This record gives sequence, C-alpha cells and structure tokens, in this order.
Amino acid sequence: MPTVIRFKKYLLSWFAFCVGALCCSCSHDRFGYLYTGLREHRKEQKTLVALLEKEQDAQIRFALIDKITSHLQAEHKIKSLAVFLQSVIDAEPDNPYNAYFLLRLAAAYREAQEDAIAAYYFEYAVQNYSDMTVNGQSIHLLCLKNLIELAGTGRKSIVYYSRLLTDFYNEFDPAQAYFMLAQAYEKQGEWQLAIQAYTQFLDLHRFDVIIPGIPDTYGYARKIVDYSASTKSWTFNTLDDLVKTIKTAIRARDYATLERCRSKVNFFAMSWKQELSDTQQQPDTNLKDFMYGSAISIASELDPSSTPYEAYLRTSGWNQYVRTWYLYFRKINFPADPAIHGRWEWAGIYYGEKV
Repeated sequence: MPTVIRFKKYLLSWFAFCVGALCCSCSHDRFGYLYTGLREHRKEQKTLVALLEKEQDAQIRFALIDKITSHLQAEHKIKSLAVFLQSVIDAEPDNPYNAYFLLRLAAAYREAQEDAIAAYYFEYAVQNYSDMTVNGQSIHLLCLKNLIELAGTGRKSIVYYSRLLTDFYNEFDPAQAYFMLAQAYEKQGEWQLAIQAYTQFLDLHRFDVIIPGIPDTYGYARKIVDYSASTKSWTFNTLDDLVKTIKTAIRARDYATLERCRSKVNFFAMSWKQELSDTQQQPDTNLKDFMYGSAISIASELDPSSTPYEAYLRTSGWNQYVRTWYLYFRKINFPADPAIHGRWEWAGIYYGEKV
C-alpha cells in the first residue's frame, strides 16, 4: 500500500520556487471556482493548479492536490472542495490516493455537520478503494471509526464493527467492539448473534469497558449470556404467584423453596447506597443462616414505590446486623427467550430501610 508523503521542506521550497514562474492561462478557467478565497491564497492556488495540470509524478500530484484541498478546507469552502476532489477522482479512478481524498472530503462534510453526506463518502472509500496509510494510520480504519460514530447502534453498525474486528483487531479495543456489536445485534432483535458477541466479549475478561448508560458492561453481558444458558426454573408467571410463594416459604421456614425461588442469574444482596456493579453477585451464604432462631415479619402489601416492572417487599427480623430486608422482584425483560420474557423473578435483596 502506498504511503502518503509528508510536506517536507524540499516540497515547500519547490512550491516557493514555482510561485511567480507560472502565469494563469485560459486553460485554467475550469478551475476558476478555486480562486475566490482569501487573497493570500489566490495566487498560490493558481500556481498549484497550473503545476497540477502539467505534473505527471503521482506523489507530487498528490502533494499539489492535498495543498489545494487544505486551502479550501481552511476557508470552509466545502462545495468547492467537493467539486475539486470529485473531479480529481473521476479523472483518475485508479489513483491509489483516492481513498485519502475521499477521507478528506468526508471529514470536511462532517465538519460542516452534513453527516449523511459524510457517511456516504466514508463508506464509499472503504467499499471501493484499497486501504492505504497516512502518517501511520489506516484510511479504512479512520473511515470505520467515523462510520461507527455516525451509525450509533443502527443496523449498519453491525457491518462496521464486524469489519473492524476482522481487519483491525489489534488496532482497536476488541472488547469494546464486541460489546457494541452485541448491542447492535440486540437492538435489531438478533438475539442469538447478540449472545455470541457478548460471549466473545466475556471471554476477553475485561471489566473496564465504559459504555454510556451501562455502568457495568461485564455484568450486563454476563446476565444475558447466563440467562440464555440457564433453565429459568425460578421464574413465575405472575408477581402475585411469586410473592405468595415467598411469603409462604418464609413463614414455614422452608429454606429449600426460598433457594429455588432465588434467581440464579445476577442475584444481588446490597445496601441501598451501593452501586449494583459493586455488589456481591449470587451470594454464597444460605438463607437458612439468617433465619435461624428468628421470627421474620412480612409486610402485608408491597411497598408503595413498586411499579408494573419491579416491586419491593419489606421484611424484618433476619438474624443479621441489618435486620430489615427489602426483597426485590423484577419483571424479566429478555426477548431472546419468549418463554420467560415478561415473567417475574426474585432478583435481589436490599439491606436496611429505604433511603
């Protein structure tokens, strides 16, 4: 892959030598739109265009085109820049530098907040031209990063993240890429593919991936993967059935039933002030240890803060330094498995009085 040359001193000196040596002739009229910018750029633009029309060396032509483009971008003349670069690409469709020119064109449109047009050119560069490097960076990688930012978790992001993981695994955070690929599959309802991507994310054992809106990415992925592999035998068709079973088991000191009712995926025990990501998931301590020698009292009704999607039941008298527990019940949101989606589970315990 050709490496983009940098504008070294000899090129700048060469440009300076040429300024004034060339005059503008009628052959330059088709580039007249390039000469309407800042006065200090006009003469140099005319000289650069004159040189470009005569030059045959590919690297020098690249340097000339890039300099002309820099002037246009500095003056925010996006339309002129677009016309110029498109004419260059159309005139030389096999030019190895076209991927770079398309990147510059797309970046200019993005700077102008024309994101749809920018995305078109980023994608066109990736799909139609071979990759090349600019100052040690891959053009395709830069285009994909921009496309990912523009696509969010839309359907196209699936293609971009997949390409990223295939072609640039060691040049991008694969853990973040797998998680975001899984998110994109999840948003599209492609659950089996989402579960596969979450599994690959978990296999990397990364706990430091930060995604806005998801404070515990590892726990989020673990829950989905574990749900998919579990029996789901602890779930209940209705909240009433679940609460009635729990109450009966507590009054009867039926430890075995309580253990069976406890969610086997990400069950937590925490204080109200803790973050869920800091909790001890699936506590190992048997509930029997906390009921020994105690009379557990149970509120007759669910806590008033309960909603159609989650509910709290106040209990007290547990054999622990914090004797009041709120049992937390949650409606399961797991479209990957219609058999349990919308059912209820006992998902955790909050210690102490509500804050």
